[in-house]
Amino acid sequence: MTRVTLLPRRARPFFARHPWLFAGSIARVDGPSEPGTEVSVFSHEGQFIARGLINPRSAIRVRLYRWDDQPLDEAFWRDRIDQAVTLRERTLGYTPGDDSACRILFSESDTLSGLTVDRYGGWIVAQVTSLALLSRREMIERLLMERTGARGLTLRTDRSIAEQEGLPPIDSATIGEDPPEDLLIRENGVSYHVRLKSGQKTGFFLDQRDNRAAVARYATGKRVLDLFCYTGGFALNALVHGKAEHALGFDSSAPAVESARANAVLNGVSAARFETGDIFDVLGKLRERGERFGLVICDPPKFARGPKAVDDALRGYLRLNRMALDVLEPGGVLATCSCSGLVDRDAFASTLAQAGELAGRAVQILESRGPSPDHPILTSCPETAYLKCLICRVG
Repeated sequence: MTRVTLLPRRARPFFARHPWLFAGSIARVDGPSEPGTEVSVFSHEGQFIARGLINPRSAIRVRLYRWDDQPLDEAFWRDRIDQAVTLRERTLGYTPGDDSACRILFSESDTLSGLTVDRYGGWIVAQVTSLALLSRREMIERLLMERTGARGLTLRTDRSIAEQEGLPPIDSATIGEDPPEDLLIRENGVSYHVRLKSGQKTGFFLDQRDNRAAVARYATGKRVLDLFCYTGGFALNALVHGKAEHALGFDSSAPAVESARANAVLNGVSAARFETGDIFDVLGKLRERGERFGLVICDPPKFARGPKAVDDALRGYLRLNRMALDVLEPGGVLATCSCSGLVDRDAFASTLAQAGELAGRAVQILESRGPSPDHPILTSCPETAYLKCLICRVG
């Protein structure tokens, strides 16, 4: 067994079960260290901490999986996958149907760092963000198929993370049946076209399910502006459930906007318009025209992909929310989100306070929300509390 020894005074987070062991905490590695090699981690004093998988190509040098000195064998992976799926079935009451969708395994939150799995009806999509896990691909795919009884499994990797991990880019590789090119799902009573092989991440952003419904409650009779609208989730919920007067959505992705338009037609919604554009340019033009909205939704992509990017991310959130306030009518509602796990809730709220100060407007937080329950937060890994959604009234 390869032995990883930590530097002095670096062991505490890992005794507390944080799953990421960065290269800067390691004193030495004794034994083979090819990507995917199983290792035992010890403190500087020689005390056993955990078992994990090493990847010398990644800043996250070791991902930790179990805190007893037992092997990471097939029985271990089977048990972890079963626990994750059982949580959704028994505790959350998720029953897979032809048009339902749910996250059934959430990486660090389900103590399987580097593996995320979503289920869409009879198909599952697995996204791997760890080269060490990819080396166990065939076993993991087989165990997922056995536990879920899915008709097919599509494997994908994230391009930006692939570069950091040394992962080969996999846009989509399927075992079992191929999913339909244009799969239909239903969420909160709203239907969507989902492309499992070509959509962002695993095809749809399931983490915002409950937030889309919550924001819709503030939409009654309002003009809605949905920024970074992707396939129209927030806007369509505002129109279908919130009885909004009209919704205008923008996204930089032309395929996403095409899907949003198709989803509006699918749901019989005529009071929605979706356009392609750079969001900051769009906000500038809307302000120049003097347009105002009763509800503005900001759901941008991740701004901070590493610790060094946090300051830039906070400046980006400040600029975005400051400009959003300029097109929000007095007494209007701002729903603003951040999916950057490295930006904590307090820092994000502080940025919003700065935006209100610069705009000379009072901001009252009505709801401080996170992801839907199928994306649980692991207390020993604060980064799993990545999604922040603040619903605010602005004076």
